[in-house]
Amino acid sequence: MGLDNPLSLLASELAIDLGTANTLVAVRGQGIVLDEPSVLAIRQRGGSREVVAVGAGARQMLGRTPEGIRAVRPIEASVIHDYDATEIMLRYFIARVLGRRPLVKPRALVCVPLGLTQEQRRAVQDCTRAAGCREVKLVAAPIAAALGAGLPVGEPRGTLVCDLGAGTTEIAVLSLGGVVASQSLASGGDAMDRAIADHLIRVHQVEVGIQSAEAVKIELGVEPGSGRAMAVTGRQPGSGLLRQVTVGAADAATALTAALQALIEALHQTFARTPPDLAADILDGGLVLCGGGALLAGLEERLGQTTGLPVVRAEHPLRAAVMGTETLLSEPGLLKSLG
Repeated sequence: MGLDNPLSLLASELAIDLGTANTLVAVRGQGIVLDEPSVLAIRQRGGSREVVAVGAGARQMLGRTPEGIRAVRPIEASVIHDYDATEIMLRYFIARVLGRRPLVKPRALVCVPLGLTQEQRRAVQDCTRAAGCREVKLVAAPIAAALGAGLPVGEPRGTLVCDLGAGTTEIAVLSLGGVVASQSLASGGDAMDRAIADHLIRVHQVEVGIQSAEAVKIELGVEPGSGRAMAVTGRQPGSGLLRQVTVGAADAATALTAALQALIEALHQTFARTPPDLAADILDGGLVLCGGGALLAGLEERLGQTTGLPVVRAEHPLRAAVMGTETLLSEPGLLKSLG
């Protein structure tokens, strides 16, 4: 990121992972300084909006707000769905990090999915500028995540990374700083939560909120034989009466079958488009999982069994993308070379 005037020496440089579920911000030289849910609670007063809460406080309000207040997630499937709300949220986060009136507006490097259209990429840049940044550049999230996981992105060898986010899942084969083959799925952890909620209605006749479905996913994962189980309380469809049921590991695994199969198929398609020499590197180095979905219990084992590849989880899967983005702030030469 070039210096366009002497004051730029005073400008902060931000690495931003603007995610469907969480937004993370790192400052060059300081590391990660903010990790908050991408949620905004708004009270509508006539034609104006009043911000009630942002981040963790707003997330607690999801599904629990009184009339007149809405808790919204302005980013859906990694795409800005509500531009104004995203700008408000980002402006709040940047003020939290830098103070309300920085002497010089910061520069920002934002990691975004490979699958975004040019229009969607432009919306991220425009929104980040409107939130208080004067220069905004984008980097592909799988490359950023691979860097954050410590993978040799710039070397002439094949690296396979899978970034499992809340709104999207992206698989990429990387070599020499570029993407050789990739596959993007417009679904991720949120779709898994909905699948579990649908399964509980269909099989157990109990209706639960998305946060309860997410708790089932986190606790039980995709290990049908683990023997784990948990109690879940929800409403009976029709009567509205409360009901508690015991949900087992087999329930979660069954509910997530379609999502897991789609991921395996995408991995196979990506590998099929990989040049033979790079494929040989991947057979040796394996698949590295990043993003929140990498924490799903039993996922490494299931993917290893079905793909025949060694599968490992990044050391810091939830933070890999923003960590890699911060790395690029300190290495402008590497950023310029990325494909």
